[in-house]
Amino acid sequence: MAKITFIDPTGNARTIDAEPGSTVMETAIKNDVPGIEAECGGACACATCHVYVDEAWREKVGGPTPMEEDMLDFGYDVKPNSRLSCQIKVSDELDGLVVRTPERQA
Repeated sequence: MAKITFIDPTGNARTIDAEPGSTVMETAIKNDVPGIEAECGGACACATCHVYVDEAWREKVGGPTPMEEDMLDFGYDVKPNSRLSCQIKVSDELDGLVVRTPERQA
């Protein structure tokens, strides 16, 4: 089981156990993490599960696909470390992952 830390815009952190094979978004929704709306249910068809991947994890998580980049265009305050949490698959290698939620979703 991997642990993921979600940090809200005010700096409050919450660490949650995540099932390998699930997504960061599914983990957030299952555990009622504020700031992750996931209106499309993980279909990469909106930007309401937008997160900022901690700089220390960017390389390990990887960059967005072209389709994800298109959806991020609809996100709020998109940055170079922005990702859609529905597109980040949880694995043992991501144990300790840190993501931040934006001030608001698009």
